[in-house]
Amino acid sequence: MNTFEQSKKRSLTKTDKSNIGSWDAKIKPLCKEINKTKNYYTTSSCSGRIVLIKSTKKKVENVFIFRTHNKTKPKELKETIDKEKENQDVDFQQTPCILHVACLTIEDAFELINKAKLAGWKRSGIISSSKGKIVVELQSTESISFPIVRNKKQIIDDNFLKITIKEANEKLERCWDKIERLKRSI
Repeated sequence: MNTFEQSKKRSLTKTDKSNIGSWDAKIKPLCKEINKTKNYYTTSSCSGRIVLIKSTKKKVENVFIFRTHNKTKPKELKETIDKEKENQDVDFQQTPCILHVACLTIEDAFELINKAKLAGWKRSGIISSSKGKIVVELQSTESISFPIVRNKKQIIDDNFLKITIKEANEKLERCWDKIERLKRSI
């Protein structure tokens, strides 16, 4: 067994260290498809998400106040905002799908990047090529980020929150479509 195969086996059998402890459902079929191939394996993934996070300049434990990899409703976020605004400043984020994939060769990396770009993953490229390990990051472009609570006050009105949630949900759907398109091309 070569070094790539050993790394792949180790990576795919280790315990998931993400905050949710497993693949999110919308990207799992794509990860499985990639991991079935001999020249690739996934090292991390996210299908896109909507979150409320503690606003901080430092990395902190339990940064997520609210998190979903599914569409959400303004009421769900509003309840969380109302509960948390007395405790800390809060930011809203809708983040795009992202995938990290180890590749056997540089040619494999470029092939995967080209497939990803054709499927709409516009921010894709090689992020590491050290010690014989080539890793690509595939990332879509759909995202929204802004502050919601500052100094114990909600600084956006509820109508803006409704509009933002509608747009964030639409962006998640676009991410999921790109995941499906990439899966079909693998």
